[in-house]
Amino acid sequence: MTTLVERISAALASVHDPELRRPITELGMVRSVDVTGPDDDAAVTIGVDLTIAGCPLVARIRDDVTAAVSAVDGVTSVAVEMGVMDEEKRQALVRTIRGGAGGAGGAGAGGAGGGVVIPFAAEDSPTRVIAVASGKGGVGKSSITANLAVALADSGLRVGVVDADIYGFSIPRMLGVSGQPTKVDTMLIPPVAHGVKVMSIGMFVPQGTVVAWRGPKLHRALEQFLADVLWGELDVLLLDLPPGTGDVALSVASLLPGCDLVIVTTPQDAAAEVAERAGALAKNTVQNVLGVIENMSGLTLPDGTRLDVFGTGGGERVAQTLSAQLGVDVPLLGQIPLDPAVREGGDQGEPVVLSAPESEAAQVLRDVAQRLVS
Repeated sequence: MTTLVERISAALASVHDPELRRPITELGMVRSVDVTGPDDDAAVTIGVDLTIAGCPLVARIRDDVTAAVSAVDGVTSVAVEMGVMDEEKRQALVRTIRGGAGGAGGAGAGGAGGGVVIPFAAEDSPTRVIAVASGKGGVGKSSITANLAVALADSGLRVGVVDADIYGFSIPRMLGVSGQPTKVDTMLIPPVAHGVKVMSIGMFVPQGTVVAWRGPKLHRALEQFLADVLWGELDVLLLDLPPGTGDVALSVASLLPGCDLVIVTTPQDAAAEVAERAGALAKNTVQNVLGVIENMSGLTLPDGTRLDVFGTGGGERVAQTLSAQLGVDVPLLGQIPLDPAVREGGDQGEPVVLSAPESEAAQVLRDVAQRLVS
């Protein structure tokens, strides 16, 4: 038979840190377990060390620990004493998280940083990395990225999003993220929204501030988002790229050699023509194009008829052209209708796959999400 302390420890293992999404026992946050009295009438005191002083989630952690331990047979009262990790414990925490994300022991580096470790670049990384790209702006690339991320997380996968569109960042608004990452030692803990871990330059820039950076600084910012963030264990990492084939697209290919691409276009010929160039870059960067998504493919009117606001055939054209250029099958993954609910969900920070799950747009987006990871 297990002892009371063992049962309490097992209960504590069910409590997860809300930011890191790992058991507090695994993260070294449980400092002590003290039991007073007999096993059938025990008063228990749990010592818990937070990652930083003034942690905004202290009340939630205390409540979760209290609830878990109170449910153990024989425990009649629970007290939780909160503390803060010392430097040694924080360093151990960083090693634990980075090790779980693909190995910090020299595996996977990239770009000008030399010794910088990017866990997603390691050959044995379990994380599928997918960059969502477009030839031009305004085709709904960020909206699609946000919805795909939430759809994948809702299916049970561990998902992260890097807003690599440094100049035109919009992922924080679309996912409803308003706070800044938490700093632990030299690392950042990304905020979580709708089950998705998120990192964007928009979390650090005051409202209305212009980001005017040249190539090297863009590269370093992206490198930091990948290497200096405690992502933990992810099944999928999505990157929302800026439009075109500029510095960030090339940096992604350099820092994440195994990154796959998804190309977004609208049905319009002009947009499709530019999208083909974004996909054709994969031939030079030796990246795999998973497929094409056609956005704003048509508007369903109240009488049930469909109005092709931006024309038809753009997505199919891009898929066929890239298939011929790259010498592999590049499928049309889905055609997302023009739906005001998509825009409304993005403005409100609740993507359409959650706010209007029965809509045609949401169903197409969920289908595309599953195709990407199947």
